[in-house]
Formats: sequence, structure tokens, C-alpha cells
Amino acid sequence: MSDDAALEVARAKIEDYRNRIQSLDGNSRDLLFCEARNHNWWQDRDVSDDQLQEAFELARMGPTSANTQPMRITFVRTKEAKERLNTHVNGPNQNKTMLAPVTAIVAYDNTFFTDFSKFNPIRPEMADRFSGNAEMAESFSRIQAILQGGYFIMALRAVGLDVGAMGGFNNAGVDEEFFSGTAVKSIFLCNIGYGDVSGIKGPRLYRYGFEEVCEIV
Repeated sequence: MSDDAALEVARAKIEDYRNRIQSLDGNSRDLLFCEARNHNWWQDRDVSDDQLQEAFELARMGPTSANTQPMRITFVRTKEAKERLNTHVNGPNQNKTMLAPVTAIVAYDNTFFTDFSKFNPIRPEMADRFSGNAEMAESFSRIQAILQGGYFIMALRAVGLDVGAMGGFNNAGVDEEFFSGTAVKSIFLCNIGYGDVSGIKGPRLYRYGFEEVCEIV
């Protein structure tokens, strides 16, 4: 297919979904935002590899600057791997991490730019901005991966799973344990499964209203 033909197909797909879907309904908004909570305790229910892949396939479609994709995820499932991880997790977070069916280490790769010609063939020369500037590559890749991590949380909810995103761990220790010898560095942990509502200890805490933190200029 020629570039012009591929562009026409892409534009037609956009017009198609705009015609089919005007906005998310109330149930979808509740699932993703309004009623969803960050969970601490977990039901004894398995999470399949297919579900994890399904969530990633959604998350990868979220927009990033220049289509860069520095997020890396390690899914920690086995008891042995959980124990390795838990060595570096702060005390209050250890039990819930062991109880969760899966814990994702959401991380970033600051050498992401080596694949620029793959994910942005229109502007492959942009890689040169990062290859000679380690500080820029570090800052940029972490910010974009955090953005992708947010998409990942919403994608997990979209496929029917609950999440418990958290800090409270030794990043350097986790990096040495799981990413030694690589350019990958951890950002946050995300427990994944089906939440046990007994772990919810109160109503949702205060959220700012639009008029408090937003302005239209």
C-alpha cells in the first residue's frame, strides 16, 4: 500500500469511530474514573497473561511526544520473583504486594532513541537530539514513560482488572535486582488483580473541583 493510500485508510478509521462513538457512557466513566479506586487487598482470583497483554495493547496506543515509547514493564507473578521484589518494598506495602496476583514494575529505558527510525520514520534525525545528551534523554524518557504508565493503569481498568499503584520501594534496589546491566530504571509499582473491597477503609478522599485549579484564558 502506498503512503497516500495508507493515509486515506487512517483518516477513514478516525471518521468511522467518531461517527460510531460520541463519548463514553456513564458505566464506562465509572469503570475508568468515577468509581474506580486504588486497591490494597486482593481476591484470590487469577489474572491471565492474556489479560495483561490485552491491557498493554490498549496502553501502547496512548499518545506520547514524537511517538516515543520508553515505558518498559516487568510483570512479577511467581512467589520467588515476588520475594525478590519484596526485599526492596517498604514494610507497609509488602503484604499487599505478596497478596496481589501480579505486580507490574513500570519502568523506562533512557536509550529509547535508538529505535527512532522504527517508531517515527518521518523524523529519524530526532534521535540525534538524545544520543549526545544523556541528561535530556533521561528526563524525556522518564516523563514519557510516566505518561504511558498512566495509560496502562486506565487500560487495566478497561479490561476489568483493579490496580493498586504505589511508590514506597527502593528504586535503586529494584533496578539492581531486575534490570542490572541494562538502561532500564523503575518508576512505580502497580499491583494488579481483583480488588477486595474490605481493603477500602473509607470514602473517596477530596478531589479539587474545576473552579479551584483550572482557568480558561
